[in-house]
Amino acid sequence: MKKYLFLISILWAALSLSAQEKETPNAKQARRMFMETYDMVYGAKGSQLHYKVNIIGIYKTEGTIWTKGKKSKFIDERYIAWNDDVTYTRLERKNKKIVIFDAHSDKRDKYATKFKFSPDNYTYSIKDSNEGYYITLKAKKGVKGIKEARCLLDKKTRYPLSVRIKVGIFHTTIVISNFKTGDICDSLFTFPKEEYKSGYEYVDKR
Repeated sequence: MKKYLFLISILWAALSLSAQEKETPNAKQARRMFMETYDMVYGAKGSQLHYKVNIIGIYKTEGTIWTKGKKSKFIDERYIAWNDDVTYTRLERKNKKIVIFDAHSDKRDKYATKFKFSPDNYTYSIKDSNEGYYITLKAKKGVKGIKEARCLLDKKTRYPLSVRIKVGIFHTTIVISNFKTGDICDSLFTFPKEEYKSGYEYVDKR
């Protein structure tokens, strides 16, 4: 469950720049602005954000995510994970267990294959509001996984403020704060093995 929520909170990671045919002016604007935000999150300068999830009181979590291209790191109360685009290392904080995967292996996240995102599977629209710009993505007929996503962007900065996701009959909203872009060092994404030499169990699944 934890990994699924994390995947959804950064759904932009699976986006590409492929074009969509027969878009309306509204859809073109929505897609363009969505991709501009994607570039802020995953561009060459990298980004950082804090996220908070609450599924109707059943499940709550929050943490911090850093991303830069295909590299990433996240921290919450249960896990820390480093991905330097070669190796994915996950620390299970409670039982002091460190699990190592190939960064490109689906085995590192059992939800990754189930909820892969393709931009051409969706239609796009944008709506102005007092809160910001709402960009809505709706799945085309027959598309499995994420059925709808509604992203709220700040009007001035275009920073992401929240993402509301529908998977099946369930909805969840990821609230985003403290977004920052730029000045993200590559060393942040490399597992600092020297800090975890003793007292930890290592499991290598590469």
